[in-house]
Amino acid sequence: MDAAASCALRGALKRAPAFEGPGIRVTFRENLRAVRGKLRTGDRARRTTHGLEVHAATFMRKRRMVLDRALLRKPDELRRILIHELFHFAWARLGNARRAGYEAVVRREMEERARGELGWSAEMRKRRLPAREGRCWREYVCESFCDTGAWLYAGVKRHDEYTLAARFRKRRVAWFAQAFGGGAVRI
Repeated sequence: MDAAASCALRGALKRAPAFEGPGIRVTFRENLRAVRGKLRTGDRARRTTHGLEVHAATFMRKRRMVLDRALLRKPDELRRILIHELFHFAWARLGNARRAGYEAVVRREMEERARGELGWSAEMRKRRLPAREGRCWREYVCESFCDTGAWLYAGVKRHDEYTLAARFRKRRVAWFAQAFGGGAVRI
């Protein structure tokens, strides 16, 4: 990774909570697209109209993250996306009881017909939910957790993707405070 990218990553983590755990390898690539569950980058991604443009991809087992190089020109967006991706690692280490606790917060929102989310990745999944169980539901809850972590810790006060009502945001803030207690987030 070049010096500018390293500096940008350090800057992006200044407002973040302390993260603890084994290292995560971060790289930057051009033109990220998700095509049939695979990440395409650079010229291969540019040549296709298939798949979905993405800002980042995380490979949990390899402890690896790929970020779109365009984020280096957008410090606020880099912070938001980087912290979102780090919270994927936190979700994996959260433990069943705390994951169930966060899921209960989101279930209550759904019962109260909450609209909106704190990021596009959760919003997209929320709109497509066939039911409040199964794989799609679990993916939505995970993305909601990661988007909430990014909203809380990236220091980006306003964004078009922050559409969840204030009363629901307050509940999530309370859950995060109880779950992490101001301590380090295990990743």
